[in-house]
Amino acid sequence: MTEYLVTKNSNCKNCYKCIRHCPVKSLKFTDGQAHIVKDECVLCGECYVVCPQNAKQIRQDVEKAKQLISENDVYVSLAPSFVAWFHDKSIYDMEQALKKLGFKGADETAKGAFIVKKQYEKMIEEKRSKVIISSCCHSVNTLIQRHYTDAIPYLADVISPMLAHAQLIKKEHAGCKVAFIGPCISKKEEAEKYEGFVDVTLTFDELEEWLGMENIAIESTGTESEKGRTKSFPRSGGIIDSMDKNENYHYLVVDGMENCINALDNIDKGELDNCFIEMSACRGSCINGPVLKRKNHNIIGAILAVNENTGANDYTIAMPDRKSLKKEIRLEGVKKIMPGSSAIEEILKKMGKTSKEQELNCGSCGYDTCRDKAMAVLTGKADLTMCLPYLKEKAESFSDTIINNTPNGIIVLNEDLEIQQINMAAKKILNLPVYTDLFGSPVVRILDPIDYALAIGNDEKCYDRRKYFAQYQKYVDETIIYDKEYHIIIIIMKDVSEEEKIKNAKINQSKAAIEITDKVVEKQMRVVQEIALLLGETTAETKIALTKLKETMQDE
Repeated sequence: MTEYLVTKNSNCKNCYKCIRHCPVKSLKFTDGQAHIVKDECVLCGECYVVCPQNAKQIRQDVEKAKQLISENDVYVSLAPSFVAWFHDKSIYDMEQALKKLGFKGADETAKGAFIVKKQYEKMIEEKRSKVIISSCCHSVNTLIQRHYTDAIPYLADVISPMLAHAQLIKKEHAGCKVAFIGPCISKKEEAEKYEGFVDVTLTFDELEEWLGMENIAIESTGTESEKGRTKSFPRSGGIIDSMDKNENYHYLVVDGMENCINALDNIDKGELDNCFIEMSACRGSCINGPVLKRKNHNIIGAILAVNENTGANDYTIAMPDRKSLKKEIRLEGVKKIMPGSSAIEEILKKMGKTSKEQELNCGSCGYDTCRDKAMAVLTGKADLTMCLPYLKEKAESFSDTIINNTPNGIIVLNEDLEIQQINMAAKKILNLPVYTDLFGSPVVRILDPIDYALAIGNDEKCYDRRKYFAQYQKYVDETIIYDKEYHIIIIIMKDVSEEEKIKNAKINQSKAAIEITDKVVEKQMRVVQEIALLLGETTAETKIALTKLKETMQDE
């Protein structure tokens, strides 16, 4: 399957929000990224809508449309939900802008919707099935074909309004190509899956961006759109509202993937009978499609816009041959091998879930239960690290092991200088009883808070500053770290009392040695002086004797 939704690797931040919102869990988490499992995805667009990092991107087809226009006459089938995106604009306003882009013309897909709803009415009249599910929403069709295959017999084998309208356009304009523009991602896949109908598919935001690049504004022509019953198709209940009812049949509206799945479960259990179900993957139907939903548009205003565009009359269209409106609905489900209970239990143990009570089923990993997560691990769609409680307990255990076994004292304060954590080494340094509970107590109870207050005020770190705690008779090398982001002060204390005692002892020994040396030097100086004195007298006498001897020899 071609990638219609892709993940920008650099933007995926391991939040698991897309997995949490994916109704069929068609995402695989590998290498720190959430990747779409193509043969399980139903292209509902929930992951695209909820991703906080914009990591999911819809495939862009504007360049393909430009190429098609350069080589062919291309007409646009415009989804009637355009009134929810391009406010107060008629189909004629849209057509003029589209022609400036190079399209030959444009019309509403509502004409194709008329052809389709007439087929639904015939199916009901002929009682072809006890349950008939509308086939307009490609995401619903794919959901059934891939995940709820037992419901395939109930899915109407009628082409969608998009395909029916494309067929009509190509009949009216021989040799032309058709572009569909709407709010849906799955229509890109549908167009390529059923070849020969739609040649390129764009979303409303692709069109808006393209118009912006060409500096084309959608101007009001003053011509109102032609009203019709099937222009109600984009809103929830719109298909049924456009139909002529059969009083012997029940008509149900089901929108939103969760509700669709519940309804399919009901059908599978045989709880529904004699009813037509209008089923849409998006809550509110097409006016709340993924592209519109991502824009956070006003859904109430969208409903009103659709209602204003809807009339009481049907189109006058010659119905195509019934055979040309029929589509083959193939089984696309992938057979899944369910892991055994012993394998699941083994994974649960690795996740720290050794009892039922430990299976929190918090959903932080994206899966509804811990067992679902374990199964995802076994099938290669998840890994152990996706369990937040598991990681939290592991991190806390790792942190506690380090803090409680380090020889350094550690104290953590909040910005109010209240103790948040104190380890055993710190209690030992401060001569505190082991079982003393100081959590939430002001640090002034055990230490002078001035340096810690200054650390906050000056936003400075202090490393290995030696201090003497007189009340504890301890010397410590203290490091003070203020973490502005987490609003905490971390105090690390290394007990250097023994080192300081040894140092002081050496200093005292040095002083004593200096004193002794001074006394010895002083004594030696006295001896030297005495010797010098004696030597001085002897030298003088010798000098006198030698002088006399010299004089005597000279005389001789």
